[in-house]
Amino acid sequence: MKLLPAALLAALLVHAGCSRPAPSASNARTEGAITVTTEQVEASVMPRYQDVTATVRPVERATVAARVMGRIERIHVPIGGQVKAGEPLVTLQADEIQARLEQARAQLDQVTRDLARETTLVGQGASSAETARALEDRRRAAAASVNEATALWSYTTLTAPFDGVVTRRAAEVGDLAVPGAALLELEGVGLLRAEAEVPESFALLTPGARIAVRLDDVELTGTLAELSPAADPVSRTRLAKVELPANSAARSGQFVRVRWPAGENRRLLVPTSAATRFGQMERVWVVSAGRLTLRLVRTGARFGDRIELLSGVAEGETVVVKPTPALRDGQPVNLAP
Repeated sequence: MKLLPAALLAALLVHAGCSRPAPSASNARTEGAITVTTEQVEASVMPRYQDVTATVRPVERATVAARVMGRIERIHVPIGGQVKAGEPLVTLQADEIQARLEQARAQLDQVTRDLARETTLVGQGASSAETARALEDRRRAAAASVNEATALWSYTTLTAPFDGVVTRRAAEVGDLAVPGAALLELEGVGLLRAEAEVPESFALLTPGARIAVRLDDVELTGTLAELSPAADPVSRTRLAKVELPANSAARSGQFVRVRWPAGENRRLLVPTSAATRFGQMERVWVVSAGRLTLRLVRTGARFGDRIELLSGVAEGETVVVKPTPALRDGQPVNLAP
């Protein structure tokens, strides 16, 4: 047998290779493909919020001050002590008021007796009716003096205007109480409010609006109770009072954050399961031209079962929902119906 020349053998091999049928595009695309569930990235218009610092205050609070001058004789409730409405807080020693009351009562008793005598004499014809009328006028004036002195004497005992707890004491036993000077501070034990200074550029909400309040790691839903329509000329803010739920764990004086509406944002949202974490990196699988592409992304806020993508994908792209560890970059995929 004669051997074929090397050149002819090479030509035959090339011809044989070229004569093989090329794989179709559909076969190349489906070979080793995996079926995945996908969702298109869409932009949603979401409300935008901005945190405003606030302080928790009770709805009821009062500064207890004396209405008459007197020396403090007794302070009935210590700091932190609870009182009921009407219970005594401070007792003042005011001897001159007591003396004035006794004097007014004595004058009233005297005029009352004189009037009774004159009335009897008028009935007997021994005195004039004009004298009896004059004594009646004096009796009414003496009674008014007794009422005035009694009111002043009642001011020597300062009572709680509502159920509450004493939070501050500005005087001690033996100090001289001056009208208008604070002696105690009292806070109610009922409803609480978050008081915030809201920038005037923020939305002007109406009372009754629902507002989120961040308390430590808990978010509460409060109700806007008051909002000043006028801004402070120095700070350019308006005072807002947000009523907290009755069962909240907030405490008076506590620092909280009020989430105030500040407009709207377009956000790219995908199912939370679409974004996975690998170490410190966040990533999603994007389907493009029937193949997988691994993208590093940066996520933002969560909204229920959806999460915001801040970077890494664009609106209209398709991402894999619930990706599995078996996925590989460049792998062909079939989309689940």
